[in-house]
Amino acid sequence: MKFKLLVVMTDDDLSQRVIETARAHGATGCTVITNARGEGLKPTKTFLGLTVAGQRDVHLLLVEEHLSRQILEAIGAACRFDTDPGAGVAFQIDIEDAIGLRAQIETIEQEIGEEEL
Repeated sequence: MKFKLLVVMTDDDLSQRVIETARAHGATGCTVITNARGEGLKPTKTFLGLTVAGQRDVHLLLVEEHLSRQILEAIGAACRFDTDPGAGVAFQIDIEDAIGLRAQIETIEQEIGEEEL
């Protein structure tokens, strides 16, 4: 079984939407790195040397490769990445090898088997 790593960076207020959308489209889990900081095309504003920008979250989702594109597109649509400037960005990376995923693989195989019936 092959996997892709989805990396989703967004405002923390969209974090739950990312997770719920990913699960609804087949993701079996997510790691969230909170309190990240980023800048887009325009530098963030500062006040007395402190950044005024809100907190960003980085979501890491290891998903089966056949599900990756639909999960990526669903997250982008749910969070309005293409319509709301600065809402976030998501991309996928090929995973060459992974260990520690036995429970996820069993769940994915069961879901695939149920779909084929």
